[in-house]
Amino acid sequence: MYDLLSVRRDFPVLAREINGKRNTFLDSAASAQKPQVVIDKIVDIYTKSYANVHRGSYQLSEEITSEYEQARKTVQKFINAKSEQEIVFTRNATEAINLVAFTWGRKFLTKMDEVLISEAEHHANLVPWQMLRDEIGFELKIFKIKDDGSFDWEEYCKLLSGKTKLVAVTGMSNVLGTVFPLKEMISSAHAVGAKFLIDGCQYVVHHPTDVQDLDCDFLAFSGHKTYGPTGIGVLYGKYDLLNAMPPYQFGGDMVNIVTYQATTFDVPPSRFEAGTPAIVQAIGLGAALEYMMNLGMINIYQHEQELTNYMHRRLKEVDGLIEVGTAEGKGGVFSFLIEGVHPQDLAFILDKEGVAVRVGHHCAAPLIRRMGYESLARASLGLYSDQEDVDTFIAALQKAKTFF
Repeated sequence: MYDLLSVRRDFPVLAREINGKRNTFLDSAASAQKPQVVIDKIVDIYTKSYANVHRGSYQLSEEITSEYEQARKTVQKFINAKSEQEIVFTRNATEAINLVAFTWGRKFLTKMDEVLISEAEHHANLVPWQMLRDEIGFELKIFKIKDDGSFDWEEYCKLLSGKTKLVAVTGMSNVLGTVFPLKEMISSAHAVGAKFLIDGCQYVVHHPTDVQDLDCDFLAFSGHKTYGPTGIGVLYGKYDLLNAMPPYQFGGDMVNIVTYQATTFDVPPSRFEAGTPAIVQAIGLGAALEYMMNLGMINIYQHEQELTNYMHRRLKEVDGLIEVGTAEGKGGVFSFLIEGVHPQDLAFILDKEGVAVRVGHHCAAPLIRRMGYESLARASLGLYSDQEDVDTFIAALQKAKTFF
């Protein structure tokens, strides 16, 4: 049984009042709140056991090195990677995608190739491929989604060909909530010889994720969206692919032999973790993922889907509200607008009611324009969200309408 009251007590910020009202936090898709176990782990390291990793032969360094590498094993377990050597710590998912683009992409893509992405991509999974396209000269193809935001299998297959060397897509849209049929997409991409990268920022936090079962080649996600600290992200890559990729940055701890004449580089993942890493953040991420696994990813998914369905029903009660993205099976991300009300004005009024939502283009400006808008409001659910959050949100929307 999912003990939601207990879960909410694990997040101290939810007890804080906002403008004298209940803290109704509906912006988890941007950055999720942190449970006490993550906060405690970070404080504990800084107060009792901080040192640098991989370098010291003294107790503090050996202890924290062990914790840092244990965090890597926790990530391996969370996504069921074959080996911890397939887990690279980055600054965030954006850096992870850039790492693939400018190491694997530069080495293996030619001007004769094609890279395929969708209309639903975050800037982080669009701009790097545009920049690399301009450098190398390959064709960047973008397959369409349906007007309701759902995946269009016909459009995907239409652009997938023997020229496709990489498919890079979001697992779940941060604007529409659309969940892509990843396993089937990956199988089709592999059938034409293409590699497959998943932007998993929204996907892994809401869905049980098994990279071996999916058979994806790369997966990127961020720590701060998975209830962990900022400044830490993950790149999963099949080991043979990582081992064939050149380093992304150069410096300490990613080298093998260094002379004034030449340098050789370490094996993955060290090859891609130049300099002192985000030690405490990585360990905090490990604590966050352990927290989620202890709750049970299936339990989290079921709770969030029930609440997503409830939100759908309640949104229909608000006259003049247009929900953008209504794909079947979508996750708990709701982009919307109210006719005659600018999203920024709406967010301002909601904040006075203690309700936090996002407004703007959500780092997916081409997608917002494709759906016919320039700016949208967005409410998003997390594992701590409850029906009272939804009810408070709907009541605040109804109140906001009286101002216009």
